[in-house]
Amino acid sequence: MAPNAARKLSLAILRIRNFRMLVFARMFTMMALQAQAIIVGWQIYSLTGDVFMLGLTGLAEAVPAIATAFFAGYVVDIGQPRRIYIACIGLLALNTFVLFAFAGGYVPIEKTPLLILMFSCIFMSGLIRAFNAPSAFTILAQTVRREDMPAAAAWLGTAFQTASVTGPAVAGIIYGGYGPGGAWIMPAMLLTIGFFCATGIKLNKTVHAEKRESAVKSITAGWKFIISHKPLLSMMALDMFAVLFGGAVAMLPAFAEEILAVGAQGLGALRAAPAVGAIFTTLYLALNPMQRISAMRLLVVVAGFGASMIGFGLSTNFWLSMVFLAFSGVFDSISMTIRGTLMQLLTPDHMRGRVSSINSMFIISSNEIGAFESGTAARFLGLAPSVVLGGICTLLVVGVIAKVSPKFRKLVVDPNEKAS
Repeated sequence: MAPNAARKLSLAILRIRNFRMLVFARMFTMMALQAQAIIVGWQIYSLTGDVFMLGLTGLAEAVPAIATAFFAGYVVDIGQPRRIYIACIGLLALNTFVLFAFAGGYVPIEKTPLLILMFSCIFMSGLIRAFNAPSAFTILAQTVRREDMPAAAAWLGTAFQTASVTGPAVAGIIYGGYGPGGAWIMPAMLLTIGFFCATGIKLNKTVHAEKRESAVKSITAGWKFIISHKPLLSMMALDMFAVLFGGAVAMLPAFAEEILAVGAQGLGALRAAPAVGAIFTTLYLALNPMQRISAMRLLVVVAGFGASMIGFGLSTNFWLSMVFLAFSGVFDSISMTIRGTLMQLLTPDHMRGRVSSINSMFIISSNEIGAFESGTAARFLGLAPSVVLGGICTLLVVGVIAKVSPKFRKLVVDPNEKAS
């Protein structure tokens, strides 16, 4: 397909009302959650001064999300994904309003009970997000055509990166100027907007399995499908282990305070830096959708992500650190677009909830448990050495996946071809 024709088709999907509402709902929700992560991280670090506590925030969100992921995918596959998605955003909003009231200082509370409450709300957020991801994944497949998936994934990636830029940056500025009382207003309002955008999604049909199996059989079938489809399994494992070792987001409050000395405003900039690079990349991919989805390209960009993390870990200059984080965002955004497209193209309709839930387990393991791993490594190795070692491990993971899974390495998918 000619580049101009592909660009016109990419812009045309923005005219689909349901897709626009999904993009806006995910953008405002992610913006709120990104802002919330900055506020929670900075507030907990301010209260405790312990990098290990930053790692525990990731673990507190990961445990419930992983524990309920199997059941969440089953519920989405037999239920109404739109209703589940709306309920998830509504519950996330209520959870954030609790944090707004207590962590924001509007309801007086002592330090120890406040920490317990904050970790309880983080736990609830993980529980809710276990249902959020598979429901959104299923809604997308009911909204756009197969051949539009590369463009759709890129547009959603653009929305995600826009949220990742504005959420942390604005939250950091507000926190620095007005403290937690002013900062907590932001995620509460954004989740309210996201909730109303989600209610604007109107679907004519919901795809279910032809017969309803028991929960155990259904969940087992999802795992069997993943295990029997080596490219999907390899892709999930690549993302999980690469980010598990290479991610450094949870440690940014400590980097901002101890190494770069830039405070809350600088923390917001550091948190947003990966998305600054990523947003231009995803916008380019949205306007110029990939015509062929290559796993080899995925391996290359994940290696680039690991190299960027090594550079960030070695840097002691704020602006150089920003550059390395921005490059990590460029590589990660390409990876995210490729993975999102392949997931949609390789997953049958009746298994979207279960496959997405299993994928969410891998993502949560890499992000939230990765935060715990980063906190633990930072305590024993120090901040910079732990990040450098993590980047090296990411490069090793890429090499191992490429070596042990030649079928994945050679995988190329054309979105214009009908699913077999």
